[in-house]
Amino acid sequence: MPKRRPARTTTRRLQARRIRAVGLLVVAVAIGTSLGHRFAASSSSSAGFSTDRVPRAQRRPLGEKLPGAVWPADGQAAVQIGQSQVRAGPNQHAAPIASVAKVMTAYVVLRDHPLERGQDGPAITLTAADVADTDRRRREQESVVPIVAGEQLTELQALQALLLPSANNVAAVLARWDAGSVERFVARMNATARALGMFHTRYTDPSGYDSATVSTAADQVRVVDRAMRLPVFASIVATGSATLPVAGTVHTTDTLLGHDGFVGVKTGSDAAARGCFAFQAVRRIDGKRTAITGVVLGQPGRDEIATGLAAADAIVDRIAAGRPQPDLPQPASPPPRGSPAAPRR
Repeated sequence: MPKRRPARTTTRRLQARRIRAVGLLVVAVAIGTSLGHRFAASSSSSAGFSTDRVPRAQRRPLGEKLPGAVWPADGQAAVQIGQSQVRAGPNQHAAPIASVAKVMTAYVVLRDHPLERGQDGPAITLTAADVADTDRRRREQESVVPIVAGEQLTELQALQALLLPSANNVAAVLARWDAGSVERFVARMNATARALGMFHTRYTDPSGYDSATVSTAADQVRVVDRAMRLPVFASIVATGSATLPVAGTVHTTDTLLGHDGFVGVKTGSDAAARGCFAFQAVRRIDGKRTAITGVVLGQPGRDEIATGLAAADAIVDRIAAGRPQPDLPQPASPPPRGSPAAPRR
C-alpha cells in the first residue's frame, strides 16, 4: 500500500499554493493598472497633445471647444483667448506652415541673443557666400531682400528683414550667425519645439520654404504666444515698415496690422502650405481688452496671403461677437499686398 503523506506536509503545500495565487493576483492587478494608465495617456494624446515629455508646469491641455462656426471651412486653426488654454478647431494635422516658421526662428535668436527695447544688438557682416545664396533663392522665386558682401545688419535689422518682408535669405544668415550652421540651428528649433510641447511639429529649415517643415495650428499658437511675450519681437511685428542699409524701406506682409485690433504677427504662403497666418488681435470681450492669439493654416485661394488674413479676421470677429477694438491706432493705408505671382513667403 502507498504511504500516506503526513498532514503537516499537506498543510504546508496548501499554504504555499495560496501564497503563489495571491502573488499572481497582485502582479495581474499591477499590470492591469499600468496598462490602464498607458491607455488613458494614449487616449489623451490622440485627443490633443502628447504630454509624456512635458514638465508638469508646462502641460496645457486644449481648452473647451468653441462653436463650430468660429473656424474656417478649410484648413485648420487654433486660438488662445487671453491666457486661457489653446482651443483647436477640427482637422488638426501636421502640415506645411511656410513662413510662419520664422516665428520660431526669431524666438530662438532672441532667446540666444536677447535684446531690450531700444537696443540694436551686435552687427552681422554679410559675406559673398550670403550673396550667392540670395541669388540662388531669387532665381527660385523665394522671398528675399537685396544684400551685398560686406554689408552689416544689426541683429534688430536682421529680425526686421526676417519678420516684415519675410526674407528667406536673412533667415539663413541668422541661423548661421546664431548656431554656426543652418543644420545646428534647425536642431535648436526642434529642441525648443519639444520643450514647448509642440509634438506634432518638425522644422527642417529656418525659413519654412521647405515643405517638410510641418506643424499644426495648435502647436504654432504655443510658440506665437511665447514670442509675443518678448517686447522686441512684439514691437517688430507691430511695425509696418523698417529701413535696411541696402534694401532700403521694407514693408510688412501683414496688411491687417493696425486694423480691427490686429497687432501682428506673421504671414506665410506657398503652393504646399496655401495661405497661413499667425496673428494676435486685441478686442473688448465682456468689457475687457483681451488678446486673441491664433494661427490659421492651409487656407485655399488664388491670393494665398489674402485668404490667410481673411480667415484670421473672421475668427477674431466671431470670437469678439463682431465688436472691433476702437481705440487702437489706425494707419492711413496698409502697404500693398503684391500680385498673385509674388515670391513665395
